[in-house]
Amino acid sequence: MNPVKAMATKQKILFALVMCTFMSFMLLKKQDITVYMIGDSTMANKQVKAYPETGWGMEFGTFFDKSVTIDNRALNGRSTLSFMAEKHWQPVLNNLKEGDYVIIEFGHNDEKLDKPGIGTTLDQFRNNLVQYINETRSKKANPILLTPIARRSFKNGVLTDTHKGYPDVVRKVADSLHVPFIDMLAKTESWLRETGDQPSKKYFNYVEAGHTNYPEGKKDDTHLSPDGAKKIAALAAQAIAELKIELAERLIAKQ
Repeated sequence: MNPVKAMATKQKILFALVMCTFMSFMLLKKQDITVYMIGDSTMANKQVKAYPETGWGMEFGTFFDKSVTIDNRALNGRSTLSFMAEKHWQPVLNNLKEGDYVIIEFGHNDEKLDKPGIGTTLDQFRNNLVQYINETRSKKANPILLTPIARRSFKNGVLTDTHKGYPDVVRKVADSLHVPFIDMLAKTESWLRETGDQPSKKYFNYVEAGHTNYPEGKKDDTHLSPDGAKKIAALAAQAIAELKIELAERLIAKQ
């Protein structure tokens, strides 16, 4: 073969190999996605003035690889009703893209029927969850439903449920609409019972008097300490792995 033609042939083969390698890399590379978190104060990012109160959403991102961006939109005091009515949901919906996820965890405030504009009946709660799910799916994004985490509500050493019928609504909606579901109430209740009444205080916002943010101290059985936020985030990440959904492939092993 003519040396010039032979060289040209080799260059074409080399170029083809390079292109095949590049295309294989692009196919293997994970699409960057955003995981939006909507919910209440147990999940929310906290201001410095609230420290050591910590939302578990603040720790959740540490369990994922760099292809995942956590966008925590959860806010103190919000319910399925007020989060939507105050226009906190619409910006999330506007920005959702195919392949993104929306983690939905409400209940702590929906049950406050004495607060107009916040509390919801069980039927209203259900309808709001269905709306979040349907609108998420309309953008070809993926909803994940969570029951609310347990409060540290020990009575004579026995953990009691404070969430009434709201977690059951979440369970039924997840089942009827075939939504990936994490029973955070069951997981956190099991963990709290195992941890025990007094030892579990370290995971909640218990602060001695004299603290800069809490001069008179604080005994809060709903909101989490930094250790509590890490524990709840770990439970949620473990549950994502158990679901075996695509998002689970983006989890990283933590030491």
